[in-house]
Amino acid sequence: MLITPVVYIIFNRPRHTRETFSAIRAQQPAKLFIIADGPRPGYPDDAQKCRDVREIVRQIDWPCEVYRNYAEQNMGLKLRVSSGLDWVFNQVDRAIVLEDDCLPHPDFYNFCEVLLERYETDDRVWVITGNNFQNGRKRGKASYYFSKYNHVWGWATWRRAWLQNNLSLTFWPQWKESKEWVHLLPNKVERNYWSNIFDKTYQNEINTWDYPWTASLWYHGGLTATPNVNLVANIGFGPDATHTVATCNQEGQQVYPLKTITHPQEIRQDTKADRYAFDHHFGGMEHRLPNRLLRLPRRVAGKIFRMLK
Repeated sequence: MLITPVVYIIFNRPRHTRETFSAIRAQQPAKLFIIADGPRPGYPDDAQKCRDVREIVRQIDWPCEVYRNYAEQNMGLKLRVSSGLDWVFNQVDRAIVLEDDCLPHPDFYNFCEVLLERYETDDRVWVITGNNFQNGRKRGKASYYFSKYNHVWGWATWRRAWLQNNLSLTFWPQWKESKEWVHLLPNKVERNYWSNIFDKTYQNEINTWDYPWTASLWYHGGLTATPNVNLVANIGFGPDATHTVATCNQEGQQVYPLKTITHPQEIRQDTKADRYAFDHHFGGMEHRLPNRLLRLPRRVAGKIFRMLK
């Protein structure tokens, strides 16, 4: 039985919910918090899909305290997830968080439990993620390293960290002009990339909860414990996704066992790993390439542009 409370966020995707809820059932968490958004206006199939999903998660066949926070009308991703997690952390001091399209390897749960206990009172560590986007590159000699990137396709945190989440990003206008912001992101391409995202988030042009959470973590200097193998597959890429839209359903990134957990000797950001994550997961190479081409001789740059078409 899993002692750490599990938060499960659902909406309107029965196929994904069946698969990921089956994985949660295998762990038999002692406490389960279920957060559900309501059907969207203008989407005729949503009401039935939401009912189907809620019926799936009624199938609790193990000893478990179940807490449900269901919205009858659609709140949207930003308010539904953030308000749901506020509700959770008003009741517990730590939790593992999974959305309905996040399918973990069984080792993910033990990884979260061990590190939630180890770093319970360490204010330098804010998040434990199950995601690794290093494409097989191992960072350091331990089972995990520390990153500024708090990937949220399967993660865990404490009340002490979540209470610092600033959904409205009230600190952003002043912080983006500060030396601290430049120090955090010394590379201008990366800084411009995230400044654009946080500008749009601050102006309510992006309806999501994870960008404010990332900005809040960075503002307070928090780090994320990141496994040296990928522990969670996002199976939600497909035509019915909200943000991870694709032309066809995808299985997600492969997961691997973590086995025995070994700990880093020090807590510090792995900047090399973070540069790689920006370039290869967030598309940094695509942003850097035009600037690099401008510095090449016109003949060489023209040839590269033609090759990329």
